[in-house]
Amino acid sequence: MNGRVDYLVTEEEINLTRGPSGLGFNIVGGTDQQYVSNDSGIYVSSIKENGAAAQDGRLQEGDKILSVNGHDLKNLQHRDAVALFRNAGYAVSLKVQHRLQVQNGPTSHRGEGEPSSIPIAVVLLPVFALTVVAAWAFMRYRQQL
Repeated sequence: MNGRVDYLVTEEEINLTRGPSGLGFNIVGGTDQQYVSNDSGIYVSSIKENGAAAQDGRLQEGDKILSVNGHDLKNLQHRDAVALFRNAGYAVSLKVQHRLQVQNGPTSHRGEGEPSSIPIAVVLLPVFALTVVAAWAFMRYRQQL
């Protein structure tokens, strides 16, 4: 393994309706208390059980919240981000960045009957290339006859 960790980053718009306990999640981060090194973004630190976010199911711990009702969360202090959430109203639209870790090597021994983690393209590309070379060689051979 090369020690590098790869991530798949996706963005999603999530609309939540504020419930009795608010939006149902806590946040960390901001310019004054970075949660991720060299990133002053706002992140979901926890999801409250039975809250609006938990009932929706799409927001996850560790997600980065990019905007609230169209208000960009870049370069905000933590307290200013909290104020945006508190004053967002009943229907709240969140632009969220999900970051999923992509496996780039084996993490354990594969058991009997488990599928291989080798991508199909890694196998098919060389086979396709060899087929093209063999067809070309055959055609050249036939022309010489």
